[in-house]
Amino acid sequence: MKISGTFDVKMEPLTYSGQPQEGIQIARMLLDKTFHGDLSATSKGEMLSAVTPVKGSAGYVVIEQTVGTLMGKKGSFILQHFGIMKRGEPRLILEVVPDSGTGELTGLSGTMEIVIKEGQHYYEFEYELT
Repeated sequence: MKISGTFDVKMEPLTYSGQPQEGIQIARMLLDKTFHGDLSATSKGEMLSAVTPVKGSAGYVVIEQTVGTLMGKKGSFILQHFGIMKRGEPRLILEVVPDSGTGELTGLSGTMEIVIKEGQHYYEFEYELT
């Protein structure tokens, strides 16, 4: 199945416990999302990001727990993000953590794409329930 919709996201800075070296900027953020559409859910997660001194080169990871309904089925699941930007060229992998689905979403697998247009966040979620 493939669905799409919009989501809202709020990010709040958290304290990073390490000491970045050599011009690297490391940040930690709390994420609070609300998904709209066939995925009607809320999500809470944490992001860890690093920005290098080279313009356009950075990376981030996120773990977020999503709770709500997917096409009317209730439950929760974990999404994991892996994002890299190499001198302005982005690569993003956003995937359901295997065996993280609960309730009616047990057996969920899938990948999600995020698109941002004119300040609005959109998702495309391709998934399977087994």
